[in-house]
Amino acid sequence: MKKLSLVLAVLLLTTPAWAAVQITVVPDGKTATIKYATDKKVRAFALDITVDKGVIEKISGFIRGESTKEEPGYGIFPANFARSIVVNSDTGQVATWDVNDYTPVAHATDPCALGGLGTKGITIEMGALYYPTDDSSPNAPPNQGTLFMLTLSEAAKLTIKANEIRGGVVLTNGERATLQITEAAGIAAAGVAALASTDADYAEWVAVGKPACWTFPRQCHGDADGLREGDTQKGFHYVGMKDLSVLTAAWMKSDLSSIPNGICADFAHDQGGDAKNGFYRVGPTDLNILVHYWMKPDAEVPADCGKSLR
Repeated sequence: MKKLSLVLAVLLLTTPAWAAVQITVVPDGKTATIKYATDKKVRAFALDITVDKGVIEKISGFIRGESTKEEPGYGIFPANFARSIVVNSDTGQVATWDVNDYTPVAHATDPCALGGLGTKGITIEMGALYYPTDDSSPNAPPNQGTLFMLTLSEAAKLTIKANEIRGGVVLTNGERATLQITEAAGIAAAGVAALASTDADYAEWVAVGKPACWTFPRQCHGDADGLREGDTQKGFHYVGMKDLSVLTAAWMKSDLSSIPNGICADFAHDQGGDAKNGFYRVGPTDLNILVHYWMKPDAEVPADCGKSLR
């Protein structure tokens, strides 16, 4: 355990600051939940989303209006504000935010916007309005959460990019954020990824509940979340601080049911321990894998782990 503590301390000291905004896609049947995570407060998002098959039928799961402690989020939609929202000229108050046409999807006629719902691509714009306006405001959106959900007409691969012309991703200090979009490119947004029955780890995958993370192309090399970290100045890597956090939370735990994504840190796909002292899924063999690939450039981490049936 002392050796582990020393290794973790060294890794923590060498980890660069993470300043990017990450966008991830969580598939569930014919819907795709779009999530974000950041270490700095974001003021607004402008994103282009496309599918390679079928169309995007519906958007849901977003809030409308001001962000509050009870219902935080990005409920101000610049592309549709003037079209849908009525502001009382005397009081300056909004009559109601609950207007059906008031959605984050920009109209196809808006400059540099995609086709909209019912087509292969949409442009969304979402901002946050809250008081007090500082980053410590109890009404500010959290640093990670759900932006919205999409319903697709059929199984497809979904790609997300920042629409820089319409603003991209802007932090509360006015700076443009670096958007991590690689992990949101070509994601299977309908249907659940699965290991092929011919995969050497198929039996283990079934035994531990068929975790989707085991299908990530670099999971067996220390990538617990499938996300790319880093920035354009210092470079990008798939095995880093966020993966270490998952591993430490699951370290030698006999029960991972209360550890979010804990099984994703089982990089070796094996079980350690014994009947006397207890069994665990995440231990020294997994740490060795993570250390071996720690913060290595993309090209040095093979993308040969999960084999999808799709």
